[in-house]
Amino acid sequence: MAIYRFRISFEDFDDIVREIDIKTTQTFEDLHRAIHRSTGYNADKSSSFYVSTDNWIKGEEIAILPNQRKIDNGVKLMESSKLSSFIDDPHQKFYYIYNFERPYDFHVELIKIILENDPNIEYPFLVKSTGEAPKIIDKTNVGSFAASSTSSGDFDFLNEMDFVPEDAEELEAMGGRGINAEEVDEEEEENEDENDEFSNGDDYEDDYGHSDKDDY
Repeated sequence: MAIYRFRISFEDFDDIVREIDIKTTQTFEDLHRAIHRSTGYNADKSSSFYVSTDNWIKGEEIAILPNQRKIDNGVKLMESSKLSSFIDDPHQKFYYIYNFERPYDFHVELIKIILENDPNIEYPFLVKSTGEAPKIIDKTNVGSFAASSTSSGDFDFLNEMDFVPEDAEELEAMGGRGINAEEVDEEEEENEDENDEFSNGDDYEDDYGHSDKDDY
């Protein structure tokens, strides 16, 4: 029995690649699930393969968990569609969209046909894996992503001081006296000291040469 070898790459991350061997008699659902065993994604998501031209223009659709509109239009289903029924070219291409709610687009290309399968291998079989698949944020892991995004080695002054937006109003009401209040107080004290030098001077004379003592 012959084996197809497919090269699968993310459309937006072409350095992330998987190569999978699969029997010609297996289905698109088998390939779909094999891809996501290699990415770590949940395979139970509405997704579709499209028979594609060399320029990745989508043609006939083969779907898993399709919506009612697609069902009514008679879409082909992955679980009942054998790969060999849609391959006429030794370099056949399929455009593949995973998870229509939060889609990732893939390029799937037949790169080799192996005439004999290995009886010691369970197919589909992951031949090559390059690069780590991007993480998907959903309701099951959004908390962990939020925690990791706020963790940092830098000191967060406002969080450490339990700062809240209302604090800004208090600072404004204080005339801006906050972190720099001590510096302002020091300047005021220096000015007061200078004034004292003049106010306490017993021998101070006015512009006419009279001192306070002359009045007595």
